[in-house]
Amino acid sequence: MGIEDNLKSLGLELPKPLKTLGSYVPVITTDSKLLFFSGVIPVENGIVIKGKFGKDLKLEDAKKPAQLIVLSILANIKEITQNFSRIKQIVKIEGYVNSTEDFEEQPKVMNEVSNLLVSIFGEKGKHTRIAISVNSLPMGACLEVAGIIELN
Repeated sequence: MGIEDNLKSLGLELPKPLKTLGSYVPVITTDSKLLFFSGVIPVENGIVIKGKFGKDLKLEDAKKPAQLIVLSILANIKEITQNFSRIKQIVKIEGYVNSTEDFEEQPKVMNEVSNLLVSIFGEKGKHTRIAISVNSLPMGACLEVAGIIELN
């Protein structure tokens, strides 16, 4: 099955790519066949999913923002590459989790992103990762994800 078929089988649909919040581009490729994607926050129908894990949000609340972020990332990538067949490997994912000082489950929050990427891309979706606790994120977002993808 192709990536688009995997998305459909998971009941997921790509949104239209969102505009950036500042003077940067959402995705850029290099001659070395690397694609870098800028930090993406969870937005649903124009509304940012806000909150702080350990205060406003529990671990169980991570699935929806993770899904929105992954779909937004894929929409941005597809706009640049035209299709997903050029993706050779998800290389690295950086996760910034808006969380309280005593919340220690950032890796579990990021598992929602990682697991979805593997569900969509299979072996190509396996990646290195970092999960960092932060005190705040743009627009009060609960999560932000950036990363690197290798292209064919």
